[in-house]
Amino acid sequence: MTSGASSPLLDAFDGQDEIFSAAFSILQEAIARHAFPAASVAITHSGRLIALKSLGHFTYEPNSPQVHPSTLFDLASLTKVVATTPMAMILYQRGLLDLDAPVAAIVPEFISDSAKDPRRHNITLRQLLTHSSGLPAYEKLYLKARTRDELLHAAFTTPLTADPATRAEYSDIGFIILGIALERLADEPLDHFCQREIFAPLAMTNTTFNPPAELRPQIPPTADERPRSKQETCGADTSVRETPEAPPSSAAGQQPRSTFRQKIIQGEVQDENASILGGVAPHAGLFSTTPDLAKFAHTLLTGGHPILRPETISLFTRRESAPSTTSRALGWDTPSTPSQSGKYFSPHSYGHLGYTGTSLWIDPTRQLSIALLTNRTWPDCSNHAIKQIRPKFHDAIIEALDKS
Repeated sequence: MTSGASSPLLDAFDGQDEIFSAAFSILQEAIARHAFPAASVAITHSGRLIALKSLGHFTYEPNSPQVHPSTLFDLASLTKVVATTPMAMILYQRGLLDLDAPVAAIVPEFISDSAKDPRRHNITLRQLLTHSSGLPAYEKLYLKARTRDELLHAAFTTPLTADPATRAEYSDIGFIILGIALERLADEPLDHFCQREIFAPLAMTNTTFNPPAELRPQIPPTADERPRSKQETCGADTSVRETPEAPPSSAAGQQPRSTFRQKIIQGEVQDENASILGGVAPHAGLFSTTPDLAKFAHTLLTGGHPILRPETISLFTRRESAPSTTSRALGWDTPSTPSQSGKYFSPHSYGHLGYTGTSLWIDPTRQLSIALLTNRTWPDCSNHAIKQIRPKFHDAIIEALDKS
C-alpha cells in the first residue's frame, strides 16, 4: 500500500456498460429471477471510480421507485468494517486501544457472572475483533430484551460456546460487546465518533445511522414484518462468508419469518437486535451509498490519509495466524475457499458481507475495490441466491478488467 496523502478518487466510468456488460447482466438476470429487487455497484481501480451502476427498483412491484447511485441501503454487517473497525483502528493509532487487553478491564459487566465461567477473564479485544472469543454466532436477544440496557446485559452475560482462541465463529454478540468497549475508550458514542472521525473527513456525506424520517421513503425496504399466514424462516447474520453449501450456523434454531415489529422495515435497521439498541449498534445499523463506500475503499487503498496510517491498515487487514483455521483479520475477513469474493481476489485482499445482501471487497494487489449493495432480504430473508450470484459477479468484473 502506498503511504502519504490520499489522491482524490477520479471518475472514469463513461464506458462502463460496454466493459462490464457481462457483470451487469448477471445482476439484471438476478433481479429478473427475484434474487433481490435492487442493486447498486461501485468499482474503483488504480485510483479511479471506473463503474457506478444501479439496477432495479425498491421492490418487485413494477411501479416501485427506481434505484439510483445516491440511494441509501441498509449496510447490515458492513457496519462492522465501515464504522466499528475503523473506530478501533483510530483508537489503536492514538494509543488508546491495546489489542491484547482483557475485555473485562474495560467492560467489567462481561465478567459479572464469571464464577460460572472463569474463561471470560482471559478474553481480549483482539479476540472480539477476530471472532475467536468463544462467544456464539448469534442470539435473538431482542425476544427477551425490550430496552437497550436489557439487551446489553443479555449480550454481556451470553454464555461461551467454546474455549477462547480455539475457533473462529463469526459473532454479532462479540461485536456488540466490542462496540461498548470502544465507546468507553473513546468516551463517546459510536455514531458521534464515526461521524466526526471517519465519515466527515472522507466526505461520506450520505453515510449515517438512523436516517432522518423524511429520507426513509427514499430507501429500499428490507423486510415485510407484517403478520401474515406465510411463514418463511430466517437465519442470523452469520457466517460472514455465507457459503452456498450451508446456511448460517444458527439455522438449526431458525424461527418463522420475523414479525417482530409488525410493519414494513424501510429506512430503519433490519437487524432486530440493532433495533432494540436504538438503531446505532456496532454490528449493524449503518446506511450508506455505493459512492460513499468507494471513497472509503479508495482511502484504504491509498494509505489511509487523512484518518489512518498505512501500517495500521496493514495490521488490521492481515489474516491472523490463530486459530489455525481462521480466515479472519482484525474486524475484516479475507478470501477463503470458497469465497464470496470469487476466485480472483489476491491473498492480500480483505472484505466483508452484510445480511441484507451487501458486500465490500478490497484488493491492494490489484488496486481494486468492489462495493455491491442489494436488499435481498425483501420481502423476507428466505432467498439466498445472492450466495451464488455475488462470486460470479466479482469474477466477471475482474475478467473484464483483465481483458481491457
